[in-house]
Amino acid sequence: MRLTSFTDYSLRVLMYLSLKENELSTISEIAERYAISRNHLMKVVYELGRLGYVETVRGKHGGMRLRHSPASINLGEVVRRTENDMALVECFSSQNYCRLTPSCVLHGVLREALQAFLAVLDRYSLADLLEPKQKLANLLAIEIPVRVTSSTTPPPKRA
Repeated sequence: MRLTSFTDYSLRVLMYLSLKENELSTISEIAERYAISRNHLMKVVYELGRLGYVETVRGKHGGMRLRHSPASINLGEVVRRTENDMALVECFSSQNYCRLTPSCVLHGVLREALQAFLAVLDRYSLADLLEPKQKLANLLAIEIPVRVTSSTTPPPKRA
């Protein structure tokens, strides 16, 4: 199974936006950080917006961000929705001219393999891909916002 670059870039955009948390990002910024085509990325972002994964903000200081939390974005669903052709072999498609199809066992084996592939992806969310968060952010030159947590100072010990 080989995913298209469209799906690969879709997953990368979602990861990037997850690392930026709620900050806006631009197509140019993401294209530069991944060293990929800005034009191709425009199509990817358009589709991610159409599918409801990405929210876009227009204007001079516009950009995009995730519409949902990374934990709520399932990888299997993203792959199913961004791959336009999951036909591993000819007999999976409507244009099937294979003479073996009526008696072929390979068809069933490959269908089972595809289902297993997708079942593994279904077990993971976008949040699962962000485990080495700081390392990923460093590789993409992203500054992760520092969260200020309120800490209570324990009372001084009495002598």
